[in-house]
Amino acid sequence: MTQDLDTLLTALYVKIDDSIRTPRWRGRPPLLTDSELVCLAVAQVLLGARSEAHWIRYARVHLAGMFPYLPQRPGYNKRLRAAALPLIQKTIRNQARDSDFWFDNHWIVDSTPVPCGMSRPTVQRSDLAGWAGYGYCASHSRFFWGLRLYLVCTPTGMPILWALANPKIGEREVLTAMLQVEAGVVAEHDGILLISDKGFASKVFERNLADQGITLLRPSRKKEKARYGEPLLKKVRQLIESVNDTLKGQLDLEQHGGRTFAGVAVRVAQRLLAMAAAIWHNNKTGAPVTRSLIAYDH
Repeated sequence: MTQDLDTLLTALYVKIDDSIRTPRWRGRPPLLTDSELVCLAVAQVLLGARSEAHWIRYARVHLAGMFPYLPQRPGYNKRLRAAALPLIQKTIRNQARDSDFWFDNHWIVDSTPVPCGMSRPTVQRSDLAGWAGYGYCASHSRFFWGLRLYLVCTPTGMPILWALANPKIGEREVLTAMLQVEAGVVAEHDGILLISDKGFASKVFERNLADQGITLLRPSRKKEKARYGEPLLKKVRQLIESVNDTLKGQLDLEQHGGRTFAGVAVRVAQRLLAMAAAIWHNNKTGAPVTRSLIAYDH
């Protein structure tokens, strides 16, 4: 493990430990603390360990000094699934708030496929039935069976909001629900400029966004007049594509290995957390490339 990754995990541990004011556990506290659990999850993703069984064996040999106690694979998996929303989500949000990018009122939204099965028997027998569904990815001209990850982030890639949804649900419906659930986050920002693709085009949707103080910037559709700021969109749209490429190319988003909704959710959350941690640490240390993971992935 590189010195940079060791420094990142140490800083992340201190950050999480300070943010947890009251323990989540009643009775005897767990031998692996919440702070250690999150750091272990981040290290797993950054070092490219897709299998939890392989990761625990690797950590016992190479990370014993940093993590005095390591559970067995079932215990690690159970703790991760329990921490997916309350702890990992809180950590991602705290990292965003502690960076310079939280004050950026330019947000980018996009969705990307998270495949969960490749064969018809898998679709019929999977525990994800009812959550996952068939969808089409126009960017890669392919059909898939799984979920869609909706990500609202800053131009640097710092996650602000995210959600997993069935591909058959409309993009505008999902984003509307995300903004309603996180209305407090939206209220913390003034004059948000939300940049999207044509899939979010709708006059009613734009009026609803305007009521929340959000201006939608998107490309014009066919037979529609050129919209204000459209020439700038090509370069900006490349930013969200590069964020998705980081999640899929460097953090193996499509090779998550989850077989249940909770399993997929926690593995997606792990990858968003790892990317947020790297961006946060690069921002704090003044690294020249904010979203670079090279210093941490070996």
